[in-house]
Amino acid sequence: MTDPNDKIHVSTEEARAGSTPHMTRYILAISLVLVIVIFAYLFYAG
Repeated sequence: MTDPNDKIHVSTEEARAGSTPHMTRYILAISLVLVIVIFAYLFYAG
């Protein structure tokens, strides 16, 4: 039987059970820019 006090070392990839592409940061950045542009347009047009 294993000791419950033993530390388990798992790499980041194994802990996440897959890869994490960097697409998310680009989507968030583009979305933020679009929201700012749309709000600026509505502010000046309204």
